[in-house]
Amino acid sequence: MKPKLQKYSLVLVGLITGVLVSIGHGVFAERENSRATLPIEELRTFSDVFGRIKNDYVVDVDDKELIEYAIRGMLSGLDPHSAYLDAEQFTELQVGTTGQFGGLGIEVGMEDGFVKVIAPIDDTPAERAGVQAGDLVIRLDETPVKGMTLNEAVKVMRGKPGSDIELTIVREGLDRPLKITITRDIIKVKSVKARILEPGYGYLRISQFQSKTADNLVDAVADLKKENKGPLNGMVLDLRNNPGGVLNGAVAVSDAFLEKGMIVYTEGRIADSSLRFNATPDDVIDGAPLVVLVNQGSASASEIVAGALQDHKRAIIVGTKTFGKGSVQTILPLSSESALKLTTARYYTPSGRSIQAEGITPDIELDRVKFTSVESNIEPLKEADLSRHLENGNGDKKDKSSKQEDEEENESLAADDYMLYEALNLLKGLVILQSRIQ
Repeated sequence: MKPKLQKYSLVLVGLITGVLVSIGHGVFAERENSRATLPIEELRTFSDVFGRIKNDYVVDVDDKELIEYAIRGMLSGLDPHSAYLDAEQFTELQVGTTGQFGGLGIEVGMEDGFVKVIAPIDDTPAERAGVQAGDLVIRLDETPVKGMTLNEAVKVMRGKPGSDIELTIVREGLDRPLKITITRDIIKVKSVKARILEPGYGYLRISQFQSKTADNLVDAVADLKKENKGPLNGMVLDLRNNPGGVLNGAVAVSDAFLEKGMIVYTEGRIADSSLRFNATPDDVIDGAPLVVLVNQGSASASEIVAGALQDHKRAIIVGTKTFGKGSVQTILPLSSESALKLTTARYYTPSGRSIQAEGITPDIELDRVKFTSVESNIEPLKEADLSRHLENGNGDKKDKSSKQEDEEENESLAADDYMLYEALNLLKGLVILQSRIQ
């Protein structure tokens, strides 16, 4: 299985969802600058404004700073994901692809002048503190976010590991702002987690797409099969609150479950932005039923995987509508050790859907709900409780305590993660249906 995944490690195109509080993803591309006709009149106006600021502004401003402000303003007017990266930000972005970085552990963008949480990253300070996808950050400690650029807000949120920051958050459904104190830490992202839900049924959680994610997934499935002592009947793939990552990781993960057909394609104005990615033979779970969990925090690379598996009818997508980031950002290094993060293409699912600003609509929509059990001192009456009841004649194939343990495990899963509980039930139904068809 691994050889077919290795070819994607050479793909130098990255998908980036917003700006990370502590991580960046991308691809570093170098190409010749194309010469375009210069708008002389507009540049004359720019030169005039530059001169007026230099002569008349209340304090002296460095030329380099003014030019940088102009570049940032030019890019911020394009879309939320295009940006200028100074030398420090460019270095951090390159380090970010290793899966270890410092910060809070949330993926963010801007909305109406506020910082919007796209998704908290698993097992990070932000996730443990209770930050949720969709939260709007309106204050950082005592500093209002309104009026800040995203880069400025991100810089405030970064800091020395062990130091605290208080986020004031507006959350849908709450009638007043919520204050959450988070202790900064070094973030180490383990992109794939796996476990057996029940005998025969596996669970894979991908928190983020890195260059080695597909290899880690293949290893995790092999371990699950070993633990299960045989092939898996079905699998739940959890992409909830997965903010995305590198494109080659998403393509390789999709390929792990597909045996043929297109996975994703991209289209843009320049020739090298038009790419096609196709699946190769072999399915890591040998055609067993697959359920994919998504929510509003599933973005970018997560949507590539969900869209490909949905279009090929390889999986049932369950959850809530995804974030809707269907654009590709290319990192273009500049001569001054800085770089340009520029949106250069849109990506499309195999059926030709652009999900930009639309998202993936699940096959089965399931809102986030909380399971609560009703305690009662009175147990319902059953045949087995009647005195002198007739034995069933099958013998004691399974003792009562074992049955009780299974019921308790199911109730625990429903209470901890109702969406996963329902996905497991759906998976069992698909397995039964598949066995009857065969």
